[in-house]
Amino acid sequence: VTEVVNSSSFTPDITPIILAAHRDNYQIIKLLLDRGDSIPKPHDLRCCCSKCVEANKTDSLRHSKSRINAYRALASPSLIALSSRDPILTAFELSWELKKLGKMENEFRNDYKKLADQCQQFATDLLEQTRSSDELAIVLNHGAVSSSPRLFSKSDDSAPTTNLARLRLAIQYKQKMFVAHPHCQQLLASLWYEGLPGFRRRSLIFKIAMIMGITFLFPVISISYLCIPRSSVGSILKKPFIKFLCHSASYLLFLLLLILAALSDEYRDETGPGDVTKPTPIECVIVLYIAGFMWQQIKNLYTEGLKNFISDWWNLLDFGTNSLYIATISLRFVAHVKLGNRSIKDRKIWGSDDPVLVSECLFAAANIFSTLKLVYIFTVDPQLGPLQISLGRMLNDILKFFCVYMLVLVAFACGLNQLNWFYARIRKAQCLHNQSYTHSSTFQHKELDKYNYCTSRGRYLSNLFEIVQTLYWSTYGLIELENFNLEYPHKFTEFIGKLMFGVYSYISLVVLVNMLIAMMNNSYQIIAEQSDVEWKFARSKLWVSYFGEGGTLPVPFNIVPSPKSILYILARLRNQICYSKQKSSRWECLKKMLHHQKELDNRHHKVVLQLVRRYLLHRQHTEERQGQVTEDDINEIKGDISAFRCELLDLLRQNNIIKRNGSESASIEAYPASSEYCAETFTSPVSSLRSRRSSKRTLSRLSLNWGTLEPAAEIEVSLDSEEEYSSEFDANCVSFERIDTIPNQQDTETSADEFPPKLSLKTVFKNSRLSTRETTKFVTFGQRVKTTQQLHSDAKDCNTRPDKRRRSDFV
Repeated sequence: VTEVVNSSSFTPDITPIILAAHRDNYQIIKLLLDRGDSIPKPHDLRCCCSKCVEANKTDSLRHSKSRINAYRALASPSLIALSSRDPILTAFELSWELKKLGKMENEFRNDYKKLADQCQQFATDLLEQTRSSDELAIVLNHGAVSSSPRLFSKSDDSAPTTNLARLRLAIQYKQKMFVAHPHCQQLLASLWYEGLPGFRRRSLIFKIAMIMGITFLFPVISISYLCIPRSSVGSILKKPFIKFLCHSASYLLFLLLLILAALSDEYRDETGPGDVTKPTPIECVIVLYIAGFMWQQIKNLYTEGLKNFISDWWNLLDFGTNSLYIATISLRFVAHVKLGNRSIKDRKIWGSDDPVLVSECLFAAANIFSTLKLVYIFTVDPQLGPLQISLGRMLNDILKFFCVYMLVLVAFACGLNQLNWFYARIRKAQCLHNQSYTHSSTFQHKELDKYNYCTSRGRYLSNLFEIVQTLYWSTYGLIELENFNLEYPHKFTEFIGKLMFGVYSYISLVVLVNMLIAMMNNSYQIIAEQSDVEWKFARSKLWVSYFGEGGTLPVPFNIVPSPKSILYILARLRNQICYSKQKSSRWECLKKMLHHQKELDNRHHKVVLQLVRRYLLHRQHTEERQGQVTEDDINEIKGDISAFRCELLDLLRQNNIIKRNGSESASIEAYPASSEYCAETFTSPVSSLRSRRSSKRTLSRLSLNWGTLEPAAEIEVSLDSEEEYSSEFDANCVSFERIDTIPNQQDTETSADEFPPKLSLKTVFKNSRLSTRETTKFVTFGQRVKTTQQLHSDAKDCNTRPDKRRRSDFV
């Protein structure tokens, strides 16, 4: 049964286990979980059940706060470690869910972001505890489900290394700290350069020579793999780094073909579209490349799924580029079918919507996007990779800026269109009249178009679309102010139009452009602070995309059916036809797979338990080093109290509170180094400052925060006269309490033979070099200051310094 804490310090939804999870107290959480307590997961934010609707309708703030409290408890590392069989997966899913909640509930975005980062850090800390490559491989490969009959084949030895199902899941959930951890990066680097031992330790010349050799030989390697996949030459294409080089070389060849198609004039005829519609040999090869790119995208869409495919911006860029190429090919084909062998006399009189002209425009745009795709390869390089990531983040800023800029642009364009619609209509009519008049008259056209409205200036403000273009180009200083002059004596209208143009120029050039620069600078600073994590995460995404067996052949060789794919298709057909005959054997294979999967789960569970134990032990040691009281701290505070005792005795003697009689002299003789010790301790500024800081730190550590306990308001040091301490000090020499109201000096003046019942801090610490705050740390609450007779007797007892140490008296 879950109990509810009804207190002014907590809301009613706080249960004991939730409070323990908020404190991240491992012992209390384990005790409550063993008792049967649990934390129910909150309903979805868009849940429409009666309970959620009623809670949101009654008190929406309490409903939101209760959700945050529940998720803060669920994000506790101790709770995840104790309640989850797979804490890394739980941390991934919870972090991703908290990120989505932060986007939907903007009011509590920072709270959800902190909790998401906490879950991500917990998963990274567990990964930190791996001590061998075997443990790391078990953790990063867990979660793979394969029904392939090759699961138990001879080549399965490399499968657990190259699968990386858990790492792929981390990339999908954008766990950047987990992916960028040195353990993950070390494993990925070893897999990336598999088959090239010692490549990273080679000289730069050797690396360049090997890369250039593989780049020029990629057609030979691809054909060898296509014909004989298991040959010595063809099998190297399955290595991730070799595969990346071959794919990059193929794409560079495609860009070279695009450049040759743009520059070549050998097969081009400018007189008519009849010959232009026929593809050239270079364009035929480009068509093969485009078919290969389309087949590659279809395979990626099938393997990744629609949601994951759309979430990657590079896939969207490839889809848009391929769409432009397909539209270009389609328009060229339509023009070829429509025109056939017919020809038009001159290209200058073609229509603006001619299929050949439109296809050339689309082909030019597709070439731009294809060239920009080359930036994706820069991710591998440690110098260009962070720059490419910064560029991508700046593109997001440009899109945000463009939305605000378009709003300002359209607003001023509508205003200028309202001012100039009448003049634009008159100019259009006059220009048409002048055009017909000049064709039928011998007068010069310049006399009729005095202000050049018909030739150039008239189109700037003719309609809304032209005004938008005019204002856009004016941002770059390409539009003169004279274009806003009117040929009619409407001075006020002309002044308002120029004023609008001036205000627009000020807003766009001074305000918005500087805002864009500031946004891009801020984005670059954010990336620069996390450049290592961001770059390693982006590089890991590229590396993982080349692991595995799919998509081995580069474009355009991937469109050729390989013998291996044909054998796979025949095997599937045989299984479908002979399903009833092989039913028993399939059951046996399924049993083996389940047994093998169970063994993998057990191994993973054992490794996770070891990681959790190491994590808890590491956290305990960290807390002991940072926030717990150690024996050295106790020795420091003993020395501080002993030094303080010596100074207090000196002050008492200086104020004649303790008489210098025979007994007192005897006690001083018994401890002759008291004065020298006190002088040495408090005259050295370095030692005094060090001792005061250490005592302050130690006393603050004594106030431990466990569970629901309220923090101690003050540290109580009870020094009993009957207790025995170390030879450093005797606490009976100092025992007093803080008096809030300090009496006057005369209240403490007494004769040499008479001692007051109480002591004032003003008198005792009048000449003290310790501050009141530092002094009151050694106060004993609930006790009266001892009388001077007791202090006198305690001073005598200082001669006896037992060596027995009692640590329990100080903790």
